[in-house]
Amino acid sequence: MRVLIVGGGKVGTYLAERLLREKHDVRLIELREEEKERILLDIPSETLFFGSGTDPDVLEAAGIRKANVVAAVTGVDETNLVITTLARYEFLVPRIIARINHPKNAWLFTKEMGVDVALNQADLMANLISEEMSLGDMMTMHVLRHGKYRLVEEKIAPNALSVGKRLSDLSLPDQSNIVTVIRDGNLLDLKTDPVLQTGDEVFAIVHEDQKKALARFFNLP
Repeated sequence: MRVLIVGGGKVGTYLAERLLREKHDVRLIELREEEKERILLDIPSETLFFGSGTDPDVLEAAGIRKANVVAAVTGVDETNLVITTLARYEFLVPRIIARINHPKNAWLFTKEMGVDVALNQADLMANLISEEMSLGDMMTMHVLRHGKYRLVEEKIAPNALSVGKRLSDLSLPDQSNIVTVIRDGNLLDLKTDPVLQTGDEVFAIVHEDQKKALARFFNLP
């Protein structure tokens, strides 16, 4: 996959380095040339371009017309929005991701501004804290479909509703699906309809609105 990242701060540099390790074709644009030495500690020089990510010529030089994904992760929300708009409407990039630095600007990061996925770090942190307080041991592993669904992990508590029952015996929420169960470090074969035990680690896909309903099967009664 060809990925163009705009913003060579710590977030952008880490993202570029990680995607390169995963064998993606990555280009990184950074405005400040004085950051060159730091950035080149993590990525090769041929992936780095200097200039403004809001300049169409700089975007062209970095290969935006061949990009499958553009990630605007600068520290300035206004800059990120200009980049997303250019990427969508000028260069027709199919997938665009933007970082939200100030939570009060989140309402601006819409489809109309070219944004497919908006990453609001403050909201993500708040949601995780809220879940930890209200859902016992349930933890969100990954957010899917713009937050509509979540991949969650839950360790079955003693005396939970699911202990001693087969998966087929559980009347789980309609929009939830058990993906796998791990016991003593080993994956259970769900085709055998296993009997659940205390300490089993359950991984499930669940709709955002049904997290609590799912959690009650695995938490303390």
